Amino acid sequence: MTKKSTTVNRRSFIKSVGIAGGGLLIGFNWLACKRSEEVAVADAALEMPDEWFELNGYLKIGDNGVVTIYSPNPEIGQNVKTSMPMMVAEELDVDWNNVIVEQAPLNTELYSRQLAGGSQSIRQGWEPLRRAGATARYMLLEAAAKQLEVPVEDLSVEDGVISHSGSDKTISYGEIAKAAAEIEIPEEDKVVLKSKNDFKIIGSSRKNVDAKKIVTGQPLFGLDTYKEGMLTAMIVHPPKFGMEFKSMDAEKVKEMPGIKDVFTIDTYPEDTQKQWSDVSAFSKLVVVLGESTWQVMQAKKALEVEWDLNPELTKKIEILEKSAGMGEVSGLESSATHTSLMADVGSKKAKAIRKDGDPEAAFKNAARVIERSYTCPFLAHNCMEPMNFFANVTADKAELLGPIQTPEYAEKTIQSRLGLDLENIDIQMTRMGGGFGRRLYGNFLVEAAVISQKAGAPVKLVYSREDDMTDGVYRPAYHVKYRAALDANNKITAFHVNAGGIKESPLFANRFPAGAIDNYLAESWTVDSNISIGAFRAPRSNFIAGAEQSFLDELAEEIGQDPIQFRLDLLKKAKENPVGENNDYDAARFAGVLEMVRDKSGWKKDDQNLNRGISAYYCHNSYVAQILDLRVKNNEPIIDKVVCAVDCGIVVNPDAAKNMVEGGTIDGIGHALYSKISFEDGMPQQSNYDTYRLIRHKEAPKSIEIYFAENGIDPTGLGEPPFPPVIGALANALYKATGKRFYDQPYISGLQGDLKT
Repeated sequence: MTKKSTTVNRRSFIKSVGIAGGGLLIGFNWLACKRSEEVAVADAALEMPDEWFELNGYLKIGDNGVVTIYSPNPEIGQNVKTSMPMMVAEELDVDWNNVIVEQAPLNTELYSRQLAGGSQSIRQGWEPLRRAGATARYMLLEAAAKQLEVPVEDLSVEDGVISHSGSDKTISYGEIAKAAAEIEIPEEDKVVLKSKNDFKIIGSSRKNVDAKKIVTGQPLFGLDTYKEGMLTAMIVHPPKFGMEFKSMDAEKVKEMPGIKDVFTIDTYPEDTQKQWSDVSAFSKLVVVLGESTWQVMQAKKALEVEWDLNPELTKKIEILEKSAGMGEVSGLESSATHTSLMADVGSKKAKAIRKDGDPEAAFKNAARVIERSYTCPFLAHNCMEPMNFFANVTADKAELLGPIQTPEYAEKTIQSRLGLDLENIDIQMTRMGGGFGRRLYGNFLVEAAVISQKAGAPVKLVYSREDDMTDGVYRPAYHVKYRAALDANNKITAFHVNAGGIKESPLFANRFPAGAIDNYLAESWTVDSNISIGAFRAPRSNFIAGAEQSFLDELAEEIGQDPIQFRLDLLKKAKENPVGENNDYDAARFAGVLEMVRDKSGWKKDDQNLNRGISAYYCHNSYVAQILDLRVKNNEPIIDKVVCAVDCGIVVNPDAAKNMVEGGTIDGIGHALYSKISFEDGMPQQSNYDTYRLIRHKEAPKSIEIYFAENGIDPTGLGEPPFPPVIGALANALYKATGKRFYDQPYISGLQGDLKT
């Protein structure tokens, strides 16, 4: 076997291994989330050992050779709970069928970055997790060499069995695990990792370790939590952004069946040391506490609460509205105001983030200028499992259990808010019924803890769908204006992007086509708001990619060039003679996915029988190009096929990777076509699925073809990169079907009645 050395010293081993990405560990067994003793009862085929031996913070080996791998990070459905342990098992050289996994609790002393977000789980865990397996393998071999009284160089291992090359001596991991646990962690130059050519587990498809539990309804999720004596809590927040609690009449509600109490909380008093993840528009809440979810929901409906304007929140919005000439204002925001404000601010010069050459002169001397603007609305995350958390807070400790993407940061907030020492805070993570960025923000966890502390009882906080959809932490509303200067020969001489949004700009100043155009200007701006925002799957890219790729398609048409070749020509310039030094993409890899999708899809410029759109984008360290075929039947768009070319480096678990690309593709199409949160005088106009439109099964693509680049590069992100570019492919295909360009999401608003039949 060819191996490579990796530097790791004993002092840094546990810490460096703990970097294990934003992801999850895995179980190679259906019963991944069970404790070992429970697995033994549930699965007679996998006999549990009499004794376990921990070799490092990520794994332990039983005396019968069964291996447990601890999963330090949250699982939000991206299947890294299967893929990440594959990396440990690969280097450990263990039989996949003999491995189970346990979800580790939050432990910042042992693990680092116990976070799920940014499509970083596999990327950041790639070497540390393999190193954990390789280091354990080294210790097992050292122990075996001593026991067999042979040189360690003469030993090899396969599927957890160590063999001596000069004899028929063998010893299993289970037999040597106790001795191996006593071996000192090796010096820095002694741990070797496998050559990529020797991988047996990495690169092979393995089933989701939680699949059986999911399809049979076994407890996995936060909503499944039940503890003896537990009460159910629900919150009532202001109906409008910019309002706060004034008073309530709760006496009659307190007398309703099963209701234990009704009170108010302040989730984040001024002296709370908040983390970046503590995003909430409503700190002061009304709480209804009772014996069951149904009883509490009925009490919520009967509760009479009076709300008032929050003058501090609304004052700054009034100033913005007046300065933009909005007329009579109230400080309570409406979508019409948002649109006007963004159009107004976006028409003016903004803060320059990047400037190459002399774009002002190029635009002044242009033969013509192409200018287009694009917008998108706020979006709710709409996880299938609404926000929830269990808390049992006593005078000296806090037990917390539920679905959270950022437990490490939540722990720090709980320490400040409750006044407890970190060692007395225990956060356990459940599998999540969706995250998409919403569960990065743990206000609901803090609320549960504060409620339990005030109630003096164990509590499960549950959001209703309406609570969840109207509580904020939305994908921002964005606006971007593109301009391109063309000379008399239809050559692009300058490019200008002016991008902003409500509380956040979607601009990535150093991404394509930056670096491919001599005169380039990128400007950024924001508009303030009472409405809370947060990361949404592929933050910022989830809008700017579709806008950029739509504009590039229109430019290609204006120039009279094939849209794929147009992009490839720009990338050739960026590769051979790049402009600037801060371009954050690899032009060759970018061009590679465009060429792959062109070839795999059978792209033809003049095929009039296909309404076909192309798009390509780089984000989260990966590259995705997509071609979408669309037709029209009964005045409705039908998406027949999406062909995807993906460069995310080495694919650890191909089936899981395909699932993520399929899911991201469908998710991007659905949100671009149908979804929005709108506001009237501060009140969200959508609160459940009867008014908030998501894509339906019949509207999903009939076929999704996926092709991965095989380049041997270390893995990069995949959970988010397929989402952004498909929006541009969709818009460009809709143009082919309708003869009309689509600039404003959701596209369905401008679609009906415009389709060619």
